[in-house]
This record gives sequence, C-alpha cells and structure tokens, in this order.
Amino acid sequence: MTSEDPFRVIFVCTGNICRSPMAEIVFRDLAARQGLGSRIVSRSAGTGDWHVGERADHRTIDALARRDYDGSQHRAKQFTYASFAENDLVVALDRTHERVLREWARDEDEDGKVTLLLAFDPAAPSLDVPDPYYAGPEMFDSVLGMIETATRGLFRQLEPALRQPRSPRGIGARSGGLP
Repeated sequence: MTSEDPFRVIFVCTGNICRSPMAEIVFRDLAARQGLGSRIVSRSAGTGDWHVGERADHRTIDALARRDYDGSQHRAKQFTYASFAENDLVVALDRTHERVLREWARDEDEDGKVTLLLAFDPAAPSLDVPDPYYAGPEMFDSVLGMIETATRGLFRQLEPALRQPRSPRGIGARSGGLP
C-alpha cells in the first residue's frame, strides 16, 4: 500500500444482509461527510454464502433510509481468503465472526487485521452487535444505532492518520488492535 492508496475496511457478519451492510454504508457516509471519502474504501461481506448476490434485507434498507442512508445498491458477498489481502482492516460484528475470521487467517499479518466493531465503543455493554434477522424493525433501528456509535469511534481512531499523507498504522482499539 502506498501513501496514495485508500485505507480499505471490510465489515463482516453472517450473511451480509443485515449488520455488515449497515456498517459499510454508515462508515462510508461518515468518511464522505468528513471530506475523507476518497481516502477510505468501505466494504462488507458475510462468513456464509447463503445470500450472495441478494439485496440487503428490506428491514435493513428501511432502517438505513429512516436515518438518511441509501442501502438500495447493496448486494451480498462472501468473505474469502483474498479478502484479507484486499483489505487493511477486517471488522467483525460479533465474537463468532471474529473467531471464524481468525481461524481463516493464514498468518499473523492476516490475524492482526481482525478486530471487533464494538471494541470502538467504550460504552457498549457487549462486544457483540446482536443479529436482528429474526426480530422486528425496531431491532434493526437499535442495531443501526449501535453501529453508528461504534463506526464513529472507529473513524476517530483512523481520522488523524487519514488526514496525513501516509497510511494509517499503529492505531489501536479497546480489544485487539488495528494493523
């Protein structure tokens, strides 16, 4: 990665139709609003392949729209081994995803890219963003609120390095660390 390359973040949940698309879209929007949209690439993927190619869950799209985000273009993807090389930071939405990603990591560098989203919210009661899939629309709104808070914390960690003409390195979190 050169100093001109954007910092690449991928958010990972189970099927890539609820939590991780929310995080991808919120993080991208936050970077754009801070004038750093060209310095960050925000993506998402799932650990499973059940929904590959599908749109985000309609409740995800609706929750995002209620807060002025556009999730209509999202199409689910699966995390692959290549995803480690294609991204500088791999953000798991819960500890189950974190365990899977660490098992898939082939070396210390890949393992070192994995962190938990809620590690960037010191007030979070847990490190797991709950899966809203089997709940109603109000749970999607609640999960989106958690994601917004934690992505702001993640962005605050990255922002100083992104504003400098060098790649963001050595940025830590409450649990685990960033590469």
